[in-house]
Amino acid sequence: MKLHYKANDKLTFEVEGNGQKEVFKELAMIQEIFGEHCCGLCKKEDIKFVCRTVEGNDYYELKCNSCGGLLSFGQHKKGGTLFPKRRDENNEWLPNYGWYKWTPPKK
Repeated sequence: MKLHYKANDKLTFEVEGNGQKEVFKELAMIQEIFGEHCCGLCKKEDIKFVCRTVEGNDYYELKCNSCGGLLSFGQHKKGGTLFPKRRDENNEWLPNYGWYKWTPPKK
């Protein structure tokens, strides 16, 4: 089974799987990572994908070009896939569904 999924005006994906369950799973992963259509802080649609490397580690984020808001992504230990960080270390929901503004640490 093969289908095309349009996540937004800029991104279209081709999804293929052996039946409904495989295609469903693929769509769920695409929507979780690429389905964000606006900033969780200012609600503007001017967001971009950012990947940066710090000390050999890759960091994946969505960044709002309007207000500077960020949504960080974690990496699964197995499988090499990403997930949006929407909960804190105590498994509590973060405000703004995980979107935040970075503030430099005070010295």
